Amino acid sequence: MARYAGHVQLVTTEWEGVRRGVTVTAACSVSDDPATVLVCLNAENSGNAIFEASGRFALNALAAHHQPLAKALAGFGQLPSDERFALGDWRRLETGAPVLSDALVAFDCRLIDVRRMSTHLVLFGRVAEMHFGPENPALIYLDRAFHPL
Repeated sequence: MARYAGHVQLVTTEWEGVRRGVTVTAACSVSDDPATVLVCLNAENSGNAIFEASGRFALNALAAHHQPLAKALAGFGQLPSDERFALGDWRRLETGAPVLSDALVAFDCRLIDVRRMSTHLVLFGRVAEMHFGPENPALIYLDRAFHPL
């Protein structure tokens, strides 16, 4: 899988005052009518249970300049959650999930289904609102490293 290039994205949520953000490459469109996306998360990480509890998430497509944020939300540096989120500028749309204000595009979603597939949870979200940030080179992950595209 290290040779399978993926667009780096952040999946974020907030529930009862707790914010959670995870760096992912396993996310994609499922349908355009209704607009639906999916995100795969490690089911064995107990911190990811918040996505199901909150019933909402935002999928934020990252630009090349977001690499420090991507690393922080991937757990590099072991920063506390508030310090990780401090590396970005966040806003809220319809669902209230944290949306990165300068994401290439962000999909604000209501969780409509969760499926367990082996070691991962597959979250399906119906897009409630979209946010378009400035155009910039995308951030991809390939051969265990970040690259601009």
